[in-house]
Amino acid sequence: MTERASTIVIGGGISGLACVYSLRKSGIDALLLEASPRPGGVIHSELREGFLIECGPQSFNSTEALLDLVQDLGIAEQLVQAPSRAPRYVLVEGKLQAVPLSPPAFLTSSLVGFRTKWSILSEPLRHSSPPEDDESIADFARRKFTSELLDSLLGPFVSGIYAGDPEKLSLRAAFPALYDAEKASGSLVRGMIRNAKKNAGPRHKPTLISFHAGNETLVRALADRLGGAFHPSAGVSEIRSTGPDSFHLTIQENGATRECLASRLVLATPSAAAARLVSHLLPQVVPSLNEISYAPVAVVSLGYRREDVENPLSGFGFLIPRSANLRTLGCIWNSSLFPNRAPQGHVLLTSFVGGATDPSAIELSEDALSNLVHAELAPILSLRKPAVFSNVAFYPRAIPQYNLGHSQRVAAIESARSACPSLWFAGSFFRGPAVGACIDRALTVAGEIRSSYAP
Repeated sequence: MTERASTIVIGGGISGLACVYSLRKSGIDALLLEASPRPGGVIHSELREGFLIECGPQSFNSTEALLDLVQDLGIAEQLVQAPSRAPRYVLVEGKLQAVPLSPPAFLTSSLVGFRTKWSILSEPLRHSSPPEDDESIADFARRKFTSELLDSLLGPFVSGIYAGDPEKLSLRAAFPALYDAEKASGSLVRGMIRNAKKNAGPRHKPTLISFHAGNETLVRALADRLGGAFHPSAGVSEIRSTGPDSFHLTIQENGATRECLASRLVLATPSAAAARLVSHLLPQVVPSLNEISYAPVAVVSLGYRREDVENPLSGFGFLIPRSANLRTLGCIWNSSLFPNRAPQGHVLLTSFVGGATDPSAIELSEDALSNLVHAELAPILSLRKPAVFSNVAFYPRAIPQYNLGHSQRVAAIESARSACPSLWFAGSFFRGPAVGACIDRALTVAGEIRSSYAP
C-alpha cells in the first residue's frame, strides 16, 4: 500500500532536521528520510580513549535562530562557549603570529607591512566599485588592498571557512556583505557603517559554541524529538511528479522497497544528490546543481600528553598560508577552547588537510595523514614526542565551493523552481555552508511551506 505524507524532506543533516522539526511543531505531518543510518551528516562527535573528537565541524558560530532552537529543544544548559578573547594565529616564516583583532593591535602588528596597513586604513577615503562580472576573493584583495594581505590573512581565512581556493571563490557569493557594502557606498567601511545604522537596535553578537558532550548533541536532540518521523537508512531511488502538488517517491529502507506520496518536497541533500533526484522533475536545474564543486578534506585529530607539547596552546589555533608549502591547512586547539576534550594531562589538536588546492591529500592512508600532520606541527608547536591518540575522518565532498558564478547558479535553480513550486532546496550549497546559515535557510523553507498551506 502506498503511504502518504503532507511533506517529505530528504536529507537528515542539520538542514533537514531543523526543517522537519519546525514543520512538525506547526502541526504539519512532515517526514524526514536519510540514506545513512545516523542523523547529522558531517556533524559527528565521538568519545574515544577519553578524547572527545569532532569528526566534522569543530564548533558553531551562534546565531539567533540556532540559540532559539537550542532553547526550544531544552539543551541550553549543555552549551559551552569558547573564550571570547582567545587569540587566533597565522603561521609566518615558521612562527605563529597573532591575528590583530583591534585597530591598535593591527597598527603595531608585524603580520603585514606598512603598504598593506595603509591600504586598509585609507580604504574609507577612497571610492571604488565592484566589477560587473563576478570577482574572485583573490582579485578583490589585490584590487582593494595588497597581495600581502591575500597571502597573510585572507587566503588562510578562506581556507579555514571553505577549504577553498581564493582564486576561484566568488566574493559576491561567499562574502555577500562585503560585496554589498562596496556596491552601495564605494567603500567597505562606509558601507558597513551605513548598514549598521540601517539595522539599528539590539543585535546578536556571535560567539563560538559547542556542547559538553560534543556538537552531535544538537542533531541527536532534533532526531529524538522527531521520533518516528525520522527514517534513517531510507534512501530515495526515484522521484516522479504525479500532479501539480503530488510527488511519488520510491524508497529503499532496511532492504525493502516502498512507495510514498507527498504534496510538498524538500531536498536537503548535497547538490549532486539533489541533481540525481530531480532529474525527472526539473531536468533544467541539473546542470547548475552539478556545477557546484566540493572541497575534499581529511580531519586529523591528534592527542598528546601535555608535557610533550612545549607551546602553551593559549588560543583558538592557527591557519597556514599556502605560501608556507605545508599540506596542513590549519589546526584547532580543541582542549584550549572547550572542557573535557582530552583526558587529564593531555591535549587534543584537530588539523585539516586537503581542500580545493590539495585534493589528492585525502587519498593518503590514515597513518600517512597522522604522520604528515605530526611532522608539520612538530616544529611549530615544539612537539617533543609522537601523539598518543589519533583519528582521521575522510570527507571526499566536505564543503561546497561558492566559486565564480555561484550566485548565478543559485538564481537559475530558484528561477527553474517556479515550474515546480511545491519543491524546495535547502542545505549547505545554497545560502552558506555554516551550521547557522543552514538552519536559517531550513527555517525559511519551513515558513514558505507553512504559507503554501494557508488559504
